[in-house]
Amino acid sequence: MSSWFRPRDHNIFTNATSLLICGLLAGVVVAAAVFPAAAMSGLSVKAGDQAFAALPSQIKAFASPQITRIYASDNKTQIAVMYDEFRSDVPLSQISPNMQNAIIAAEDRGFYKHGGVDLKGTVRAFVNDSQGGDRQGASTLAMQYVRMALAYSATNPREVVAATEDTPKRKITEMKYAIQIEKEMSKQQVLERYLNIAPFGNGAYGIYAASQIYFQKSPKDLDISQSAVLAGLVKGPTEFNPTTPSGYAKTVDRRKYVLDGMVTIGAITKAQEDKALKEPIPRQVKKVGNGCVSVNKNEWGFFCDYFTRWWNSQQAFGASTFDREQRLNNGGYRIVTSMDVKATASAYKRIHQQIQNGNKDALMLAAVQPGTGQVLALAANRTFKLDESHNHISSNPAKAARHLKGTYPNTTNPIVTGGGDVDGYQAGSTFKMFTMVTALKQGIPLTKTIQAGVVAKTHYIVEPSSPAACPGTHFYCPGNAGESEAGTYNMWSAFGHSVNTYFVPLEEEVGAGNVVQTAQDFGIQFRASNDATLAAPGSAEQWGAFTLGVSESTPLDLANAYATLAADGRYCAPTPVKEIVDRDNEKIDVGSPQCRRVVSADVARAALDAARCPVGDSAQLGSCGGSGTAPQSHGVVKHPVFGKTGTTDSEKTAALILGTTSIVVAGYLADPDWPQTTQHMKHGVVNPAVWNTVADFMDGKPKVQFPKPGDTKVATGDLVSVPTVSCTSVADATAELKGAGFIPTTGGQVTSTCPPGTVADTSPSGRAPKNTQIIMEIAKDAAPNPGGGGTPGPKGGDKKNGGKPPR
Repeated sequence: MSSWFRPRDHNIFTNATSLLICGLLAGVVVAAAVFPAAAMSGLSVKAGDQAFAALPSQIKAFASPQITRIYASDNKTQIAVMYDEFRSDVPLSQISPNMQNAIIAAEDRGFYKHGGVDLKGTVRAFVNDSQGGDRQGASTLAMQYVRMALAYSATNPREVVAATEDTPKRKITEMKYAIQIEKEMSKQQVLERYLNIAPFGNGAYGIYAASQIYFQKSPKDLDISQSAVLAGLVKGPTEFNPTTPSGYAKTVDRRKYVLDGMVTIGAITKAQEDKALKEPIPRQVKKVGNGCVSVNKNEWGFFCDYFTRWWNSQQAFGASTFDREQRLNNGGYRIVTSMDVKATASAYKRIHQQIQNGNKDALMLAAVQPGTGQVLALAANRTFKLDESHNHISSNPAKAARHLKGTYPNTTNPIVTGGGDVDGYQAGSTFKMFTMVTALKQGIPLTKTIQAGVVAKTHYIVEPSSPAACPGTHFYCPGNAGESEAGTYNMWSAFGHSVNTYFVPLEEEVGAGNVVQTAQDFGIQFRASNDATLAAPGSAEQWGAFTLGVSESTPLDLANAYATLAADGRYCAPTPVKEIVDRDNEKIDVGSPQCRRVVSADVARAALDAARCPVGDSAQLGSCGGSGTAPQSHGVVKHPVFGKTGTTDSEKTAALILGTTSIVVAGYLADPDWPQTTQHMKHGVVNPAVWNTVADFMDGKPKVQFPKPGDTKVATGDLVSVPTVSCTSVADATAELKGAGFIPTTGGQVTSTCPPGTVADTSPSGRAPKNTQIIMEIAKDAAPNPGGGGTPGPKGGDKKNGGKPPR
C-alpha cells in the first residue's frame, strides 16, 4: 500500500458507509430539490428518500435574543442597553448592498442559483471528509441559518448538541430544513435572517451589532472594505479576530478572499477591490456597555438600578427573578422611563454644590410626580460604580476595625430607594404628617388646640432606663428641641414649628396603631426587622415615638408619601416607567400608574394646607403662627409649596421634603455606612439642594395654587362661639366652657387688668370647633407661678429629645 494512502486508511467499513451516504445523499437531494414529491417514488433512491422524508422540515418557532433599550422620559435620550447577546435585528433595506454581496461572496457564491443546497459542493465535501481530507463546509447560507436557528430554538442541552454536532446526520437534517426554508422564503428573507443571526465575534451578534462594535456605524453605511471584513469574520469569529496579532493577519487574507469573490460574482470591479484593499482594518473594537454600570451618564446610574430592581419585582415578566432578568436582557424591549433628564441633572448639580463624592455623608434626593407615582429623578453624591477597591474605610466602627471598605465614593447600593441591605434612615419629624392625617380622618380639625409642655407625659411604656422615660417611671416623656417651644398650638402652628409635645399627645389621642396604618397606606415600608416588629398589629399601639420619625425610610418613600397629599389623597405606587413596547411593537400594560384612594380629597387638602407652614408659605385656611423650620423654601421656589423638615436625635439625619402640584422632592443627609453616626447632619447642606432642585424644575412653569377642601369643616371644624370668661374664676370659667362643649385647661400666667388668679383670656377665643381644648390664661398675681404657656416663639424643633432646632 502506498504511503500517501495511509493517512486516509481509517476503516474500510466507515469509508464504505460514508460513500454510501454520499451516493444516497446525492440522489435524495437531487430528487427533493428538482422533482416533485410524487415523482420520487420511481427513483433508485427510494429507500434513501423515505429516510430523508422522515426527517423534520419545520423549525420550531423561536426568537433570537435582542437588546433592550432604556430611554428617559423624553423618549429620545438613551440611558442604557441591556443584553445577554448584543443583537438588534434590522430589515434588509437597512443593510448596505455591499454587506449583502460580501456575505454571499464569503459564504455562498451560488446563493441565487440553488434551492437551499449546493449539491456539487456538498458531495465534494462528503467525499473529501470521508477520505480524511481537510474539512470542507459546503454549507449554504440557508443551511447555516438552519444550524443557528435550531440551536436557538432548542429547549434542552441535547437539542443544542444535535444542532451543532459535526455528523452526516446533522448535515442531512440541515439540508432538509434548508430546502423547505427556501420554498417558503424569498432569497431576500433568507439573507436578512442570516445577517441578523450570525455571530461576528467580540460580542457582536448580527450585523447591527457588528457594525457598531467594529466600525461604530449603522449597517446601511458600511462600505466595500468594511463589509468584506465583517463577512470574513463569520467563518471563525475567534480565528479571524482582528484585535489579536494572529487574527489580524488572517483577517487581512480573509478580506482579500471575500473581495475576490465579490469581483467573481460581479458585485464590484477589480478597481473597487484594489481601493478597498488599501483601507485599514481596525485592530481595536468599541464594545457597547451593558447594564446600569454602563449608563451613558453616571448620574443616571441610581435611576437605572431602581428600574432594574423594579422590573425584577414584577411577576408579569416571569415566575422568578431569573426569568425576569432573562426577559429584560433578551426581549428586545423599548422602554421609556419616567426619568426626567433635566430634573436629574439639576438634582446632581445641586447636590454637588453642597457636598462631594468623597464625603462619607450622602446627600440623597428623590423626585416624584404627584398623581402618577412616576419617579422623575434619583441622585446622590456617589459615583455609580462596581469597583470599590479605591473606596475609603467604612465609617462604621465595627467594620473599620476589620479594615472593611465603605460605600464612598463608589457604590451601586440602592441608597436612595432602599432594598437589598439598605433599610433606610430615620427621617425625624417628617412623620408627623401621618399623625396629622390620621387626626383629620377621625374628624379632628386643624384648629385642634393643645397646650404643649416642655415634655409630653404619655402612657406609652418604655424601658425605665430610657432617656425618654419620665424620671422614675416607665412612661414615655419626649421633649422638644428647646424648652422655649412650650406653648399653645393648633395643628398649623405645631406642624410649622415641629413641636414634639403637640404631636405625641395627638398621636396618643388618635391611636399610634392608626398612625402606623396611615403611614403604610401612604407607602411607608418597614424594611428593618425591628421596625416591622414594632409596626405589627398588637405592637403598633405602643409605638409612641413613631410620629417623631424613628422608623427607617428612604427619600423615595417620603417623596411619594407627601406626593399623595398633592394628589388629593390618591396614593400611586412609585414607578420608573411610562411605556414598554415589545419587539413586535406591542405596548405592555405594566408600570402604568397604579393609584388608589387612601384618604378623602378634603383630608389631603387640609393636611397640605398645614404642610405649607414649615416651608415659608401661607396657609389658606388658618394661620401658621410663624415662619416655619425651612422658611426660605417658598422664596426660592417662587411657587406655592408644601413640605416638612426632619431631624433625628443627635442630628444623625437631616431631611427636607418640598413639593408643588407638579413635583415632590425628598432630600436626606445621612451616613449610609453607619446611620447611627455620632456626626451631626446639617440642614444647611440638605435644604438648599432640595429647594433649588424644586426651583429649577418649576422655573418657567405657571404658578398653580393648591385647591381648598370642598368642605372646609374638615380643617376648621364645626365652629361655635367660645364663651367670654374673662375676669371670672377658674372654676366658673371651667364650668361655662364645658357647658358649651369645649375642653377647658389651665394655661400660663399673663399680665392682665383682671384680678390676679382669675381667667384673663382664652386661646382660642372667638369661635372654635366643639371638643376643642380651650386654654385659660390666668391673670398674674404679685408672685406669679412659673410655668408653660403663652404663644409659640418664632422657632420650633423637630427632634425627639433636646438639641437645637434645625436651621
